[in-house]
Amino acid sequence: MADHLYRTALHSFASLKARTPLVTPGQRIGLMGGSFNPAHEGHAIGARVALRRLRLDAVWWMVTPTNPLKPAAGLAPQAEREASARTFAEGWAMQVTGFEAALGSPNTVATLLYLKQRFSSVRFVWVMGADNLATFHHWQHWRQIAGQVPIAVIDRPGWRLKALASPAARWMAYQRLPEEAASLLPAHRPPAWVFLGTRLSGQSSTALRARVRLQQGA
Repeated sequence: MADHLYRTALHSFASLKARTPLVTPGQRIGLMGGSFNPAHEGHAIGARVALRRLRLDAVWWMVTPTNPLKPAAGLAPQAEREASARTFAEGWAMQVTGFEAALGSPNTVATLLYLKQRFSSVRFVWVMGADNLATFHHWQHWRQIAGQVPIAVIDRPGWRLKALASPAARWMAYQRLPEEAASLLPAHRPPAWVFLGTRLSGQSSTALRARVRLQQGA
């Protein structure tokens, strides 16, 4: 199944010209994917933690065209969500990109394959919140994702125990690095992951959307 997916993806990417942020050989790049509907301080905290603790050169805020695990209703336009992300992305090391829309696939595993084929000398790390790790086993081809790039999990309010007890965390238990070794993660051969504690933000995109709907109805 995975091999067929990869071959299909490579063939479909052959004629595409997706515009990714600039990258040079040997760089360490964090990939923080999401719908950012809208972006918030929690995303910025996660990006800052990843940059500092993993010693990354940059974090790409990859604004996805869709989310297969969430309903399309209520999803703001791509350009609006990219603009939302830019209000929280800080400095040149945080780069907002919507290149996945050009790839024609909502699957993370295909995106990672594309990036690794195009930038074979770059060390990519997938950056996700603890809430995402808790449901990671529902992602399509999640084991293949874990086998493509190392993963950094950023703590989120109320999600630590659920995340660390999740099926994905148990499956990757023996590949987990101690938190004090986080800077070594980008050089590790996947599967490899680390859980990073940090100052927590209670903000969430769901709560922010609900607040906007309430204000509009007032």
